[in-house]
Amino acid sequence: MKTIKSVGVLSVAKIMGAVYAVLGLLFAPMFLLIGAVGSMAGQHANPFGAIGGLAMAVIMPFFYGVLGFVFGAIGAFLYNLMAKWIGGIEFEVA
Repeated sequence: MKTIKSVGVLSVAKIMGAVYAVLGLLFAPMFLLIGAVGSMAGQHANPFGAIGGLAMAVIMPFFYGVLGFVFGAIGAFLYNLMAKWIGGIEFEVA
């Protein structure tokens, strides 16, 4: 068995930021669809629903990426702290 004793905080943060930014891109069509439906709802056609959906589709990948970076760094820091006290994750390599 091998044990992961520590992880690089910045490397985990970069990877998590990139992964969450891609997830934000995958969720963008959902925001566009919700905005389009919102603009067609009601008696009068209102363009603000579509504009809001478009703004969310553009902003969310950046927002998700930043949050992924921040929480990835926090998670890696906490892992390193806990691994010193409790021990790291054990895994087997074949």
